[in-house]
Amino acid sequence: MTALLLLPLLLPFLAPSLAQRTVRRLAPVPAVWLLTLTSLTLAGGSAIALGALVLTGLLRLPFFASLGELVHPLHTPWDAVAVPSATAAVGLLAVGAWALTRTAVRQVRGLRAAHAEAGRRPAAGDLCVVDSPRPDAYALPGRPSRIVITTAMIRSLGTAEREVLFAHERAHNTYRHHYFLVAAELAAHCHPALRPAREAIRYAVERAADEAAATAVGDRRLAARAIARAALASGTQPTERAAVAPAATTGPVPRRVAALLAGPQPRHGRATPWVALLLAACAITSVGASATGLIDFHREVEVAQGEATH
Repeated sequence: MTALLLLPLLLPFLAPSLAQRTVRRLAPVPAVWLLTLTSLTLAGGSAIALGALVLTGLLRLPFFASLGELVHPLHTPWDAVAVPSATAAVGLLAVGAWALTRTAVRQVRGLRAAHAEAGRRPAAGDLCVVDSPRPDAYALPGRPSRIVITTAMIRSLGTAEREVLFAHERAHNTYRHHYFLVAAELAAHCHPALRPAREAIRYAVERAADEAAATAVGDRRLAARAIARAALASGTQPTERAAVAPAATTGPVPRRVAALLAGPQPRHGRATPWVALLLAACAITSVGASATGLIDFHREVEVAQGEATH
């Protein structure tokens, strides 16, 4: 049982390198789905493993043992470190929950402020123009979803380039990319090793919108030029925009521009399916190990309750 519960805690450390290979070798849309699903699965497996460690430590204490109706001491393969492991697991879960709560509150406040500002402005369909000297444009999720662009960004781009930007942000709202970004944030707060995977998901989301914009305008070079000019116009000024409100100017823009200029599809190698299979195998192994560990733990509890024998 010890090894089984360690696996879900260790497997996420493989995610960063696999995630980077995935975004390089897979097309953007399947990369977004694969990275998001595997990140959530790995995060869930690690949370289950930490929860099992906490329960094991608690049931070693007389008070909780009586609540669990244990008539015999609970025996596990790591009795000597059960309580310290539970203490560490409680600390990790508490820190993760606190950080996730703070992030969620900040994101919700940011979205509410953006919707309040957009609601005060006249809208043309889903487009909302904000009078501001700071060049910015982003997709604002919600009901209704909006494309928010500042007057400074409009002045920074030509007519055709603005159409690219609108198509990019519209793709974010059409394909509900904010859900993938929320999932990435959740996974990153469940296990620190999944934070690089969160950045890979953000990059893949922007690449998917880049490809949608290039298809919409029918000119990859125009799309690349528009995104590059928008990023240069926005500069490196800090923004209070919510992280779940995606924007064409975020992420490694030079890599995205190079990908647009390279062609409609990323270069695939022989190892492409193996990267996806290996990442999926890590997620499946995590779920299987945590589930098997929980079954074994339940068996030990039944033995301690006198309802079963070894």
